[in-house]
Amino acid sequence: MVDVDVLVLGAGSGGYSCALRAAQLGLSVAIVEKNRLGGTCLHIGCIPTKALLHAAEVADLARDSEQFGVRASLEGVDMPGVNAYKDGVVQRLHKGLTGLVKSRGITVIEGEGRLTGPREVTVAGERHTGRHVVLATGSYPRTLPGLEIDGERVLTSEQALRLDRVPASVVVLGGGVIGSEFASVWRSFGAEVTVVEALPRLVALEDEASSRALERAFRKRGITVRTSTSFRSVETTASGVRVTVESDKGEDTVEAELLLVAVGRGPVTDGLGYDEQGVTLERGFVVTDERCRTGVEGLWAVGDIVPGLQLAHRGFQQGIFVAEEIAGLEPAAIDETTIPRVTYSHPEVASVGLTEAQAVERHGADAVESLTYDLGGNGKSQILKTQGFVKLVRTTDGPVVGVHMVGDRVGELIGEAQLIYGWEAHAEDVAPLVHAHPTQNEALGEAHLALAGKPLHAHS
Repeated sequence: MVDVDVLVLGAGSGGYSCALRAAQLGLSVAIVEKNRLGGTCLHIGCIPTKALLHAAEVADLARDSEQFGVRASLEGVDMPGVNAYKDGVVQRLHKGLTGLVKSRGITVIEGEGRLTGPREVTVAGERHTGRHVVLATGSYPRTLPGLEIDGERVLTSEQALRLDRVPASVVVLGGGVIGSEFASVWRSFGAEVTVVEALPRLVALEDEASSRALERAFRKRGITVRTSTSFRSVETTASGVRVTVESDKGEDTVEAELLLVAVGRGPVTDGLGYDEQGVTLERGFVVTDERCRTGVEGLWAVGDIVPGLQLAHRGFQQGIFVAEEIAGLEPAAIDETTIPRVTYSHPEVASVGLTEAQAVERHGADAVESLTYDLGGNGKSQILKTQGFVKLVRTTDGPVVGVHMVGDRVGELIGEAQLIYGWEAHAEDVAPLVHAHPTQNEALGEAHLALAGKPLHAHS
């Protein structure tokens, strides 16, 4: 039996960040984990998918090298080799995390834990207690009613990461972040890809302009995009799958080698004893206040099981916040609108703050302005041969309330955008800042110059 100050159930992004920060603050800490330290993000989520996306970028560069004056050719994609590269990245990070947890004196309890008291977790019949218990059990890939995942023809994203071949053709069910990223990877690797999305646009949580730009780019790459199209059924054929879909034009079918189900992720809370201990659940999610408190004394929740954006960096921040709250530091509550969002497709989509539609809803149409700076005026983007834009949304004569970007590598620009939004900067505050030339980061400066009424490499 382990008795500690902080007992964390789940060692994913939210759980291990909480454990590390709590230990750093002098608290005794234990983590319960049934799989491996790092959770979904490290092993079957963020890290391996981004490794695949980088391999896809290399494939595109090799295929299109002549546009840069380099004579190269793409002989093919060796998926065992790609997987070895991907798995190597994961293994190195896992080894580093394991060493870090050990060096902080954190006890790791291996096995599946269940909440058996407000401050008690039972693992394999042994009860472990904590002055505080932090729930961080993560998420799983959702499916649709009547849609059976067989792991061979019909896959989740987790199974897709283990494919040992490039499929000839794929139907991607879901045009959100996960679906768009896998569609991008497989198209770069040479597959025929069809994206089926029930909503009117891809990455529907993003600004409408970003969605339109991504859809145009996908179509230009040869990806078939079918929005406002609902899934009806799937059947296995001799060569793969036949997917029946329905749109305003009626029902029809799409055939492919594989069907990827990417319709979102659900919270891992079922059967873990949460409701029995008085934790309020809504659609399986743990309801908390703005300070991650569940309403049960000494019981907290972080990460994907808490309603909101299911992002690793949100889990990191919540975990750190809870550790500091337990230690009595009284940290400022997390403003969820300051959490940056990135879709790592080709091209990338990145944003922070409000979409234009959200800003209009909040402040009124007459009190909102927007400006779009085309990356065509940015030297580094021309060098990279990427297209896209930086779109700024602000209140009239007020601060910037949203930054939205499309283009290769724009995810690397989101840090400054987050500061601009988080510090409620006006365009006039950002315009005098010196941005290195030539960089894509310069596009943020140019956009703010234009919004401040003094455009440089942009038409007035």
